[in-house]
Amino acid sequence: MMFAEERRAAIAEILKGGNSVYVAELCKEFGVSEATIRRDLAVLERMRLLKRTHGGAVPPTFGLESSFEEKRVQNLDLKAMIGRTAASLVNDDETILLDAGTTTLQIALNLRGRRITVATNCIDVANAFIDDPAVEVWLLGGILRKKPRSLVGFLANEALNTLHFDKVFLAANAVHVKFGATTPNMLEAETKRRMLMAGREKILVADHSKFGLGGICRICDLEELDLIITDIYADKDVTSEIERKTEVLYAGEGGVIA
Repeated sequence: MMFAEERRAAIAEILKGGNSVYVAELCKEFGVSEATIRRDLAVLERMRLLKRTHGGAVPPTFGLESSFEEKRVQNLDLKAMIGRTAASLVNDDETILLDAGTTTLQIALNLRGRRITVATNCIDVANAFIDDPAVEVWLLGGILRKKPRSLVGFLANEALNTLHFDKVFLAANAVHVKFGATTPNMLEAETKRRMLMAGREKILVADHSKFGLGGICRICDLEELDLIITDIYADKDVTSEIERKTEVLYAGEGGVIA
């Protein structure tokens, strides 16, 4: 039988990977009561190793938004694979909306030289085409959020109300079967919702580290999406549940794995 210290260390290790934990699942995994697990979570919270939530716990930094530069180097190879896969779905002469994000930036880099129109609320995404004569770029207005480098709010939302795109590629901070796609900021969430409404085909791009997490501001339910593109390292138990709600495409080295 596992000692309390060992069990708590194991719980802390799960959270280090950026994953949330749930009381019911921990009870099943460690073969102990809910009361025992709740005591463990209380101890770990006092040690500042987690934040308790209703029914479980999240990492201590959960909900704190990383800067664009911090996120840019996280899982870069996986984001590049997702970017190539997403770009392969774009046809010539289509109108594309790219959300702000480091994964959508990888899509932009793989669309250079294509005969398409790209709209975006991200300065970095627009800048990827600054010397590209083939791609027509529309930069949405709005309030500049400096950490994620996104343009959001009234001006962006009003523009989106009058536009329509063949494909929308959306980014999110977390993807959860129950809570859907989420982000920490209310203004960001509202602009992302307007993006979805402006697209004929709605595609979410997210590497595996975003799966299983639940954020505070809901962008959409997973049923509202036509497709989610992630990498081959996504937890199959999680994605099998997600596949009941929408299609999932797995980007892998050497090609696309569906």
